[in-house]
Amino acid sequence: MKSLKSAARRGAMISVAAASALALASCSAGQITQTSHQVAAVDGSEVDNANGTIALRDVTISLTEQGQAGVKFTAINQDNSNKEHVLKSITVDGTKATIDGDTKLASDCSIVGGIKAEISKLTEPKSGCIAHVITSVENKGLAVGGSKNVVFSFDSGDIALDATIAAPVLESGQNDRQVGGEHANHSH
Repeated sequence: MKSLKSAARRGAMISVAAASALALASCSAGQITQTSHQVAAVDGSEVDNANGTIALRDVTISLTEQGQAGVKFTAINQDNSNKEHVLKSITVDGTKATIDGDTKLASDCSIVGGIKAEISKLTEPKSGCIAHVITSVENKGLAVGGSKNVVFSFDSGDIALDATIAAPVLESGQNDRQVGGEHANHSH
């Protein structure tokens, strides 16, 4: 028969091992829980209409260095009844935007909109169901970093959201940041 000290020591070691395994498992589970509500890093706002048939993603008001403005967005027809929808208009803070292109939105299809300089960089897909439209809106004091109310009017109703005003993404290698330029001798 083994001594009571030996049995107690063995029991303590088993308890420590079980507690360690539980602590490690719960730590991992906590990490998964902490990241379960994160979304993709997309610049613009997103919203679905009340019945979930139309989804708007990456809604941003684009503002060029020359002051030209337009609405960047992706509209997706998620209607389970396979119904075609039509984008009738877009307004930015009450000012109607111009939409150049086909605004019919067939079932499971998308419309990608934006300013001419950005849309001209895209290629029409050979397959799939994505249409590109050019948008423009009168710049009535829009400033990068601000936000304005944007209303998308579809045949099925209006979808309103606030959108950030942003400069278009610069093309890689086209902007000289002048490292060591005029601020090289200044300390922070």
